[in-house]
Amino acid sequence: MKERPDITRSDSRSVKQILQDIVNHISDIVRSEVRLATTEVRQDLLDLAKAGMLIGFAVVLMLYGVGFVLLGGVYALQNAVSPWLAAVIVGLSVGIVAAILFVTGRKKFEQASLRPDKTIQSLEDNVTWFKKQTK
Repeated sequence: MKERPDITRSDSRSVKQILQDIVNHISDIVRSEVRLATTEVRQDLLDLAKAGMLIGFAVVLMLYGVGFVLLGGVYALQNAVSPWLAAVIVGLSVGIVAAILFVTGRKKFEQASLRPDKTIQSLEDNVTWFKKQTK
């Protein structure tokens, strides 16, 4: 009786050893998926922190901008043309910079996602691979 080449065993491990190896590999996969998810969430939180800092700086600069505009109004009421015009120009400039920082920070908040996409994709790939192996 001839043995078919696709059924031959290349190692002499018992079924118990093979099952133990499978369980060990699955636990390794789960641990690596948890590490990947942790890293991904940590990076997303770092991106959110950076966006929050930009918005914080924008708020501070907006407050300074309002302060300078108000200072310009004070100077205008005192009939001092040159100082109030300078204060208004500085106030508007600071306000423009603050608006740019705010828009940039808001876009970063909108782009940020706490969903671990890479981990989910990796888990789906592992499930697909496992299903193919068990058929």
